[in-house]
Amino acid sequence: MLGNSFGSCTLWPYVFKCETLHLMATENITVGSHVWIEDPDDSWIDGVVSKITGKDAEVKASSGKTITGKLSKIYPKDMEAAPAGVDDMTKLSYLHEPGVLQNLKTRYELNEIYTYTGNILIAINPFQKLPHIYGSHMMQQYRGAPLGELSPHVFAVADVAYRAMVNESKSNSILVSGESGAGKTETTKMLMRYLAYLGGRAATEGRTVEQQVLESNPVLEAFGNAKTVRNNNSSRFGKFVEIQFDKHGRISGAAVRTYLLERSRVCQVSDPERNYHCFYLLCAAPQEEVDKYKLGSPQSYHYLNQSKCYELVGVSDAQEYLETRRAMDIVGISSKEQEAIFRVIAAILHLGNTAFAKGKDADSSLPKDDQAKFHLHTTAELLMCDAKALEDALCKRVMVTPEEVIKRSLDPRSATINRDGLAKTLYSRLFDWLVDKINNSIGQDPNSKFLIGVLDIYGFESFKANSFEQFCINFTNEKLQQHFNQHVFKMEQEEYTKEKINWSYIEFVDNQDVLDLIEKKPGGVIALLDEACMFPKSTHETFANKLYQTFKTHKRFIKPKLSRTDFTIAHYAGDVQYQSDQFLDKNKDYVVPEHQDLLSASKCSFVAGLFPPLPEETSKSAKFSSIGSRFKVVLLYVCLHGFG
Repeated sequence: MLGNSFGSCTLWPYVFKCETLHLMATENITVGSHVWIEDPDDSWIDGVVSKITGKDAEVKASSGKTITGKLSKIYPKDMEAAPAGVDDMTKLSYLHEPGVLQNLKTRYELNEIYTYTGNILIAINPFQKLPHIYGSHMMQQYRGAPLGELSPHVFAVADVAYRAMVNESKSNSILVSGESGAGKTETTKMLMRYLAYLGGRAATEGRTVEQQVLESNPVLEAFGNAKTVRNNNSSRFGKFVEIQFDKHGRISGAAVRTYLLERSRVCQVSDPERNYHCFYLLCAAPQEEVDKYKLGSPQSYHYLNQSKCYELVGVSDAQEYLETRRAMDIVGISSKEQEAIFRVIAAILHLGNTAFAKGKDADSSLPKDDQAKFHLHTTAELLMCDAKALEDALCKRVMVTPEEVIKRSLDPRSATINRDGLAKTLYSRLFDWLVDKINNSIGQDPNSKFLIGVLDIYGFESFKANSFEQFCINFTNEKLQQHFNQHVFKMEQEEYTKEKINWSYIEFVDNQDVLDLIEKKPGGVIALLDEACMFPKSTHETFANKLYQTFKTHKRFIKPKLSRTDFTIAHYAGDVQYQSDQFLDKNKDYVVPEHQDLLSASKCSFVAGLFPPLPEETSKSAKFSSIGSRFKVVLLYVCLHGFG
């Protein structure tokens, strides 16, 4: 297992060990003891206990100030700690939070970005290129070396997983978790490079499987990554890569499974973030490409200019465009398909500039001005569909009743929402096509004996505003936390018994009640959300009220005092307040029939292929597809196949 944020759940089994020791260590704190105490400015600060009064202690800090705190919240400082720190945190005399942080800080200042905690690797993002520690000479060193024999390294974790697969004939998975900007995507690439080094074969004809797996990264990054506040190359989707091996330990196939693409980013970007990289890459493409798609600068487009950030420091979008096209060649995307892909990207930009004004009739709308008409017609040209049919699909909605078919006009606000819905659907269908194409090009091995999975997953998220995406991300982390609770804690305590350590069994925190709250059928949050999505008259207000009624006595569910539609869940990592106003829309994997009919009739076979004819359904419930419920299924797959 691998975690790259020391705040992640992967450290919990060792934290529980340290808390047990802390209870005993606290009893030995006296006046004159060197300790760590919490400080509002510096998190933790070291000092000497100058006075103890009952359950409180006064500490003279090394900075000169005096701090008073609870004796139970003061931790002993190891005065014999190695000046350069230790490479495995289990070697620390005191394995508590300040001790862990001080050790990581000491090593980081010496450019030692990796530290073990038992068989878990902690990585701290150096925010700089360190090619000397990832070269082929380093791969040779770690090949076959027992864990702990050499300095902590991501290659060592991958090597252990590979050796266990070969020697013990069992599949393995590596979990990469941490906050945004912690370095998960880069760590995943290093893992895959090393596994390709171990299981790769000399290239014969065409591209090798491992080459295609590695080259799939820049393609997925171009269409699935974006600049966020914390990270210039943040993955806005989850990824589980299965690398398949034959009985000789050689790579024989692979599959990339993605989930929870942040669709809302296509239409809504907060300053100083950016939309998906591919939009900016296309605007920076060679001039003949830009002219072909009638494009201008990123500042010209509503879907990009909601933020004032258009460029990334040290990154050439023009060069990245060429690199992305090269990577698309390698993974088997033909030049004709590439041209169609960027037609769709350009069409989305033009679609976003199709603004609406009030029409002649009440509650009707039409393109706002000549500029809006230009972008509407350009969108129709790029998607190879009829411009009038596109305008009708955006400005009108067909209502089918048992008696008749009614075409109802939409007001400008509704038409804008409808337009954004089409843009998000187009982009998500395109992204899904890219993933399927990569998987088909790489090829899966039906006779594979084993696999190594690499899960690149969002860390726990809690922002000022938390929507459906944060709900799903935090649900994922609850699920993974339960896995650690059941397996890692259990293994740790079995190890205690085996080593005949004198200890008392400790009940660890069980988060099953949070999972029941979220996923239980028929009364969990996801089930109630699906139910609300299936009823036309449901709103986020009625959904929120249903939650309040259902969970009014649930200890993990809190109704905020100052909101009528927000709700708070007490997660294992902290309370998160969710805004329900977009939950229903974001949970529906629903394509407006007018959009489906329009694009499935496109003269561009690629676009039409993104919207294949729908199968005949007999019931209303069969037509409804829920993002939340599908996400549950994917998460179950990952847990069973990756960590079961």
